[in-house]
Amino acid sequence: MPLVASKDSDIVFQSYGRCCNNPIFFVDFYDRFMGCSDAIREQFRDTDMKQQRHLLRNGIMQLVLYARGMSDAKLKALGESHNRHGYNIRPEWYTQWVDALMATLRDHDPQFDLAVEAAWRRAIAPGVELIRSAY
Repeated sequence: MPLVASKDSDIVFQSYGRCCNNPIFFVDFYDRFMGCSDAIREQFRDTDMKQQRHLLRNGIMQLVLYARGMSDAKLKALGESHNRHGYNIRPEWYTQWVDALMATLRDHDPQFDLAVEAAWRRAIAPGVELIRSAY
């Protein structure tokens, strides 16, 4: 389990709750993330984006739950599916993924500020690293 301050995970849980009930949040995220590079956009070329947005919703929740002390089993499974033998999500793309998430949260969470962003980054870093390390 990650060593995340419970205050951070509480802030993140509440922030995500303010955003995730708006389906446009996930559309905006993918617009931003795929806009990072041609290679990332190409990765999603033949993807059912409605289904992908649903998977993203769940994936972010798994990061939040892991930060709150839940098992790493689902994140390990995500790492396996996203590694070089699966979807081949390059390790360097995770930084862009997190940055796209922060920018999208900034646009959709009316309470988002530097402290909330710092809490998000601290809270999800262990889970993101767990996924990335499976590459």
